[in-house]
Amino acid sequence: MILGVDISTSITGFAIVADDKLLYYDSVNLKKYKNFFEKAEVIKNKLMDIFEAYQCDNEFMNGDSPYPIEHIYIEQSLYMFMSGKSSAKTLSTLHRFNGVVSWLLYELFEIEPAYIGASSARKHAGVTGLRGKKAKEAVLQFLLDTEPAFKVEYTRHGNPRPESYDRADAIILAKAGWALEQKGKDQDTS
Repeated sequence: MILGVDISTSITGFAIVADDKLLYYDSVNLKKYKNFFEKAEVIKNKLMDIFEAYQCDNEFMNGDSPYPIEHIYIEQSLYMFMSGKSSAKTLSTLHRFNGVVSWLLYELFEIEPAYIGASSARKHAGVTGLRGKKAKEAVLQFLLDTEPAFKVEYTRHGNPRPESYDRADAIILAKAGWALEQKGKDQDTS
């Protein structure tokens, strides 16, 4: 199984994929927590819930390997300024938070996370038709068209709720991770 995590200090998304099948997706809204460490604590609690549901010995595992999540994929942080979108302070906070969440994942699951850029993840997950479209909206539509288990909640104005985009990104990360792991297995056997 692959755990995909879309880390953000506002909304962090999580998804689990096995055999290219979506098993789980969710998000945590961190906007109401102003303190960096409170946000980290909330993420830690969510990761512990995921660990207990998918990593511990339970009925889900049916006697299989004691560690069903084998790989963790995280969206790589931005490394440069984007006009109108990021400041040095924002990038610094995001890098710190990404590091803290990465450590929490490693400490809890005993798996070193792999990092993948957003465009690379979309490519490996099979997202097409991005030309001239906003990537987040195209990813959401791609999943609505191709992933029956993925559902979106809408606002009263008919717009997708903000967490839908983070959940979608986490799913794309997990699906890209699955594709990359399959590609690696294919190369190992040749």
